[in-house]
Amino acid sequence: MALAKIVYASMTGNTEELADIVAKKLEDLGHTVEVDECTTVDADEFQDVDIAIVASYTYGDGDLPDEIVDFYEDLQDLDLSGKVYGVVGSGDTFYDYFCKAVDDFELAFAGTGAQKGADSVKVDLSAEDEDIANLERFAEEVAAKVG
Repeated sequence: MALAKIVYASMTGNTEELADIVAKKLEDLGHTVEVDECTTVDADEFQDVDIAIVASYTYGDGDLPDEIVDFYEDLQDLDLSGKVYGVVGSGDTFYDYFCKAVDDFELAFAGTGAQKGADSVKVDLSAEDEDIANLERFAEEVAAKVG
């Protein structure tokens, strides 16, 4: 089966929970999954996996969290041809740019040559039942693209 790496940034624990939901579903599907907080890994580690997933919250008015900026910048320099990617994230609909970090990472991955595995999932604050179902479907779709 495939090797997946999920890299996350989480301030309140909400985005870490999203990463864990996706990881559990991928493991249930028989894949090996590594989940890492963004300051403990380098973007080039995505070159050693089949599935590359980023889970990030959006800070303030559409900003990337400070702790994931270096990872984001390094990601854009990679060639991830042959890899499958996905992006999930949490945000707050109170702000004008809901889950903009998800959109930013989508664009970053698009320039790497990786194949999009599934539509991104955006969660308002913490995961409710519908969000969990969407995250599990996301994991299934990403896994189905590996081959």
